[in-house]
Amino acid sequence: MSPVGLCCLLFISVSVCCWVPAGCYANGRVTKVCGSMEPHHGVLGQTAPSPYHLKTNTTMFSPTERIQVILTGTTYFEGFLLQARDAADSSSESTVGTFTLTNLDGMQLLTCSKQQGSAVSHVTDARQTAVAVTWHAPPEAPAQVQFFATVVAHYNEFWVKLPGPIIYQHGVTPRPPHSDTPPPPGQTTTASILLDSFTSEGCGQSKSCLLDPPGCDPREDPHCFFLSMTSEGPGQTSVTFELSGPAEGYVAFGLSWDTWMGDDDVYMCVKDGDRVSVSAAFVSGRTQPEDQSQSGLSSVSWRLADGVLQCRFSRPVRLTNQEPARYDLDQEYFLFLASGHAQYGRIWKHGRQALISTQRKHITGPPEVLRGSRGPIILKMHGALMLLAWMLTGSVGTFIASFYRPDWPNQTLLGQKVWFQVHRGLMMLTVALTTVAFCLPFFYRRGWSKHAGVHPYLGCCVVALSLTQLIMAVVRPSPDSHRRYIFNWAHWGLGTGTEIMAVAAMFLGTSQSSLLLPQPWATHVLIGYVTWLASFRVLLLMHKYLHVLKCMYESVN
Repeated sequence: MSPVGLCCLLFISVSVCCWVPAGCYANGRVTKVCGSMEPHHGVLGQTAPSPYHLKTNTTMFSPTERIQVILTGTTYFEGFLLQARDAADSSSESTVGTFTLTNLDGMQLLTCSKQQGSAVSHVTDARQTAVAVTWHAPPEAPAQVQFFATVVAHYNEFWVKLPGPIIYQHGVTPRPPHSDTPPPPGQTTTASILLDSFTSEGCGQSKSCLLDPPGCDPREDPHCFFLSMTSEGPGQTSVTFELSGPAEGYVAFGLSWDTWMGDDDVYMCVKDGDRVSVSAAFVSGRTQPEDQSQSGLSSVSWRLADGVLQCRFSRPVRLTNQEPARYDLDQEYFLFLASGHAQYGRIWKHGRQALISTQRKHITGPPEVLRGSRGPIILKMHGALMLLAWMLTGSVGTFIASFYRPDWPNQTLLGQKVWFQVHRGLMMLTVALTTVAFCLPFFYRRGWSKHAGVHPYLGCCVVALSLTQLIMAVVRPSPDSHRRYIFNWAHWGLGTGTEIMAVAAMFLGTSQSSLLLPQPWATHVLIGYVTWLASFRVLLLMHKYLHVLKCMYESVN
């Protein structure tokens, strides 16, 4: 490899370790709440006066007429849902008429009440202060129509079903103004503040516990992740959960039938300013929790102090009239324990691999101390094989071919020169290790990983180029062929590119949460390796060319 290639290798390898993916869920596709118009954010809507208002360009209309509807606010909002309904039937959740967008930026039409375009919502969580749309009255429009809007200032602050103006068909007498008053908001469990921190005392004796790191105490260690379960009441009719972790944003645990994220019953403690919201949710896949609510939770309390977020709540073993997402607690489940950042009460993807119990736990069973792991063995094997292939066998094989040909000019091994046999054996081993390591994540994920950033794409390129190198070596022309130089340059160029991609993939791989490598030390070790590799090759190149110059000088003299 040339000095220029070595510099590129070092620059790319150090740079890619800083790449961080981002994600967002605010796409406004909220058709499943068309009826209630209530966001499933795990908290109640605001009851204070709203800074947002709906208005129309007329108070009277005729069937098939077009009416302009405008939503404005004295402050920004990140999301909204706008509908029109029959004002005479307060119990109906059916929409009336359809909408047309006057501006395609930031808005989209939704299908509610099986009518396409009967509601309007946001597309992203970009902040705005006003939106305007056109409403089309249906041919058989009711005598009076009222507009409603749910407006989200941010994830944990929103107003549900704000009443807008009522418009009347010509000839209909308007209703008194006070009849527009919205219904009172629903009630929920009031949370209290914990007076003292949780402790690991009694784990395995009076309560079951899952701790990370093992043996930690949430009272003493602010970085301790702690989950406890205690059966309560005569006949174990309810279970009290205690959840603790660093106050980064949220701590959550889930009940799962298997060790895969998806179809899980999840319970979350989410930091929102100087408060903590506690809610239950359902995770259908590697997505944002759905159907967040406080239904079924009681005796809720929380604590936010000393860099630690803690919450306690009780839940019946069996819920009456429960939703399908709520699991009975008299069963065995794998336990997931996760944490991450939150903003305005809205959670983001957890930054570390979730802690997963090594075995199923009968929630109402005997007290025990559970063990878990954040790093799957199969993914650790993937990383180890890749490092072995490209930090040892691949590098040594390249060194042998580049700098040690003259050392065994006449010695052979199995009919071929020694340097060639060593080079070929090491590179074939490198391809074999790379191929096996490449397959392991697919076995674990059962498909493509959608949340690993650029790393899997680089891995695919490394495997493809390695196999291409192997095929090129098999069909290479003989040494005395006039086309041999084409193979030599192609073999060198493709090998250099493969090695650069492999090192870049290793840098990105060290940041994968499933490996649990100590940071920043893992990255520093790789930087040291690349620096040593580049320096050693430069020194060997200098030695090689100085040796050639010395031989030329001696032959002349």
